[in-house]
Amino acid sequence: FPYTTLFRSRVFAETLLAAARKDERICAITAAMPAGTGLDLFAKEFPKRFFDVGIAEQHAVTFAAALAADGMKPFCAIYSTFLQRAYDQVVHDVALQSLPVRFAMDRAGLVGGDGATHAGAFDLVYMSTLPGMTVMAASDEVELARMVATAASIDDGPSAVRYPRGEGWGLQMPEVAEPLEIGKGRILREGGSIAILSLGTRLSAALAAADKLAQYGLPATVADARFAKPFDRDLVRRLAREHEVLLTVEEGVVGGFSSQVIHFLAWEGILDRGIKIRPLVLPDRFQCQNTQDTMYAEAGLDANAIAAAALSALGRSEEAAAVGRIA
Repeated sequence: FPYTTLFRSRVFAETLLAAARKDERICAITAAMPAGTGLDLFAKEFPKRFFDVGIAEQHAVTFAAALAADGMKPFCAIYSTFLQRAYDQVVHDVALQSLPVRFAMDRAGLVGGDGATHAGAFDLVYMSTLPGMTVMAASDEVELARMVATAASIDDGPSAVRYPRGEGWGLQMPEVAEPLEIGKGRILREGGSIAILSLGTRLSAALAAADKLAQYGLPATVADARFAKPFDRDLVRRLAREHEVLLTVEEGVVGGFSSQVIHFLAWEGILDRGIKIRPLVLPDRFQCQNTQDTMYAEAGLDANAIAAAALSALGRSEEAAAVGRIA
């Protein structure tokens, strides 16, 4: 990797190439999206292990399932919004068979100028509902590389990693991407009465929101869930028990990560103790195309909205309104 800002699709492709050089069973499949997913790089180096099936997502998934059943390690790279077309195949041909197909869901979340047709708003819901599916969401390009390595290491069932359109943060990439421990998140900042649990790329906004809250004398704990499924129950349990307010932040619609967290806390009995939970998700509508930053603000997923939600949960409505008006 050059230590420069890379498009996330390039990070995916470069990490997959590094893994494929060490393991000849790794192959790549896409449905008329080789350049968009970065797999054109894979095709140049490993043409016999690359398959572009055309605009036939259903076939791509079933083909990947067959390759997995034969001992190969297929990565099926399809934009999140177009993988919806093949959901029946994901369920019956992959998940039901517990086959280790690795789904790379590019363009997950809001996509700016590409508009509602390309916005990957639903994958956290439709993938996390499937038994045995491991679902990861990368907060930056280093995490994405590690999640691709993690997917390559999973041989006992299907997995998926979601990542957004656009460039990363210009972080220095590791020479070797080490796999993550399955189902374990991380805490980036320790705080007081407020905990912000982010899944995916809204982590930067969560950290910025914590900076704003600190200005009000409210240092916040910020955590990166990393996994939507299986999520880190010990981490969630700790955050809920040790904080007055718990915010979950995800770039997906209601029914995804936050719903699983709340379901877990309900059965743990932690909700009975009065924890204030505020799930921040995409709105229940198709957003018109705009810049990504504008769309995040409209969706209530930018730093101002996250900070305002925390203040509101604490009953500090005037301060919440003031934060919400900050440009």
